[in-house]
Amino acid sequence: MITLDLNTTEGRRYPAGRRTQNVTGGLSAIQCRHFSLGMVTLDPDGGQVPWHNQEQEEVYLVIEGAGEMCLGEERSVLSAGQAVAIPSGVFHQITNIGPTPLRLIYCYGPAGDVAHWRQELDGTLPRAGVGAPPLPAGARPQRV
Repeated sequence: MITLDLNTTEGRRYPAGRRTQNVTGGLSAIQCRHFSLGMVTLDPDGGQVPWHNQEQEEVYLVIEGAGEMCLGEERSVLSAGQAVAIPSGVFHQITNIGPTPLRLIYCYGPAGDVAHWRQELDGTLPRAGVGAPPLPAGARPQRV
């Protein structure tokens, strides 16, 4: 039996103000072929999963806190208990708009690493409106 405890899993810090803990895929001992799953904690007041897209379809489920969700040309606020479906290829970003951490679960499929993780760490993530489509009107800016 392979088990994982998020309470003792450090995960990885990213420049945009978040920590990602892989449950399946990535650095996790648990690997699945059809999906990847994990927990993301966004720092208070602006922590972010920055504007990016990927081939996999994905779902974010907010567990705690509130965030501005940008998806294509749309923008709305998600809070605890709400989920959003992210279609394949659509640019998206979520930014913590509260004074406490925002925690969300992500699930995408098929399994595999997504390019934006490495791009953010390497400083090569395309900028909204420059190497990527612009953010929706009124959105909080991309952090990296």
